[in-house]
Amino acid sequence: MELETEIIVERIDVENPILITSFPGIGLVGTIATAHYIMELNLEAIGIVDSRLLPPVASLFEGVILPPVRIYQSTELGFVLIHSDVPIIPQAAIDMSKRIVRFAAEINARRIYSFAGVATFEDKKRVFAAATTRELLDEVKQHAEIFRMGTISGIAGSIMNECVAAKIPGIVLLGETLGFNPDPRAAANLIDAVNKIMNWKVSVEKLLKEAEIIEAQMQKLAEQARMQEERREEFPMYG
Repeated sequence: MELETEIIVERIDVENPILITSFPGIGLVGTIATAHYIMELNLEAIGIVDSRLLPPVASLFEGVILPPVRIYQSTELGFVLIHSDVPIIPQAAIDMSKRIVRFAAEINARRIYSFAGVATFEDKKRVFAAATTRELLDEVKQHAEIFRMGTISGIAGSIMNECVAAKIPGIVLLGETLGFNPDPRAAANLIDAVNKIMNWKVSVEKLLKEAEIIEAQMQKLAEQARMQEERREEFPMYG
């Protein structure tokens, strides 16, 4: 099947990487987490994800144009990262998910991790996990609570569906938050859980220290994500 999503990369220097994906959703939990990886680890963009269904916008960083969905890599920690500055509309989500999972196969990714948020009424800042197989859950259950019932909406869920279809190991990690307001503390907890799962040591000190600044900076994107979620006639609690 011909897909409308194109992935353009200069090079991949990591063999059998972990592929991490995040797109704006509830609390911007995954988006804030991967933005922190990019800044904290000083990652450089190596490619983009392009689709005619993406909104006609360009991001800016210190005056430099950045396409809205970018690909990074960490040779030190062995991962490739897809980070989006824009919410993905439902019409684009399935096509983009299929292309991302094909890309994972092309680069011989050993796992796909999808980062997102989950809204609860408790806001204990827990991290929940779901996976494509029970064996994968065993890898993460010591450091994240199993997300036993519910739905994962948007592209985070769609990527996991494509992982099942393609028989590529997929794990989704959900940072607990109260709602759509940007939640850097939930993102920090998600990063801490990943540190334990992967035996990484990515510091979240700066993320917590600048939490209020991040909340203010990302409020507009959070509002866009909220409007996108409201357009879906799905369970609004998860995504």
